Amino acid sequence: MTESGKVRETARIIRQDPIADGVFSMWIRTEGAQYAVPGQFVSLYTPDKRKILPRPISIAEVNRGANALRLVYRVMGAGTEEFSHLHSDQMLEILAPLGNGYPMQGGRCLLIGGGIGIPPLLELAKELSGENRIDGVSRPALSVTAVLGYRNDQLFLKKDFENYADVIIATDDGSVGTHGTVMDAIKEHEVSADVIYACGPTPMLRGVKQFAQAQQIRCFLSLEERMACGVGACLGCVVKTTGIDDHSKVHNKRVCADGPVFLAEEVVL
Repeated sequence: MTESGKVRETARIIRQDPIADGVFSMWIRTEGAQYAVPGQFVSLYTPDKRKILPRPISIAEVNRGANALRLVYRVMGAGTEEFSHLHSDQMLEILAPLGNGYPMQGGRCLLIGGGIGIPPLLELAKELSGENRIDGVSRPALSVTAVLGYRNDQLFLKKDFENYADVIIATDDGSVGTHGTVMDAIKEHEVSADVIYACGPTPMLRGVKQFAQAQQIRCFLSLEERMACGVGACLGCVVKTTGIDDHSKVHNKRVCADGPVFLAEEVVL
């Protein structure tokens, strides 16, 4: 175990299931579950040792009692394709948990997720609703609304979110909910909030940031960037920022180590 709570270990796959075309849900057993918070991610190393770099996958759920983490990912290349063929009781080398998660705020909470940016918000919805707090302290449930954007009617994790939040759906093809983007759905349903948490592709996050600024809502964004080392050493996943980074002394920050969650005003999208 590292000083920051990161665990480098060989984790056991508890189960893996397809939940949409090219989207998989994998539960792994790891000591890192004891330290994980919403918004963090896991670096997974492929069984093929010729692939040196790990693949970052966001944490969708935490079960601390079972030392288990749920990872939900989309097959995007050779590494994730390899993961998709694994099954129960196989082993994976991992480093977890990594990055900084979402800070807990009070009031009306609006969660905005697009595509594979939806899974990182599930554990956040659980904890905001008063369940599964890492400190074990019971707190009143907050008002939580989740606006989720999909390509089509394959609404992975929708039912999971409905256990903890009021759910609004947008689809690119109009097959379910609002025909359009998450921002179209927010406008259609006249959604407001005291704090926004978002994760998804950069164009979506840009729209969320503009909306938050116009409405003067405090907003936290989880950025999606390609990563190499995953621990802040290689500077391969920097994002332009409004302030000067203490590490590099320029206007950028490392998504893997300084993020992936940032206050919206911190980053230039």
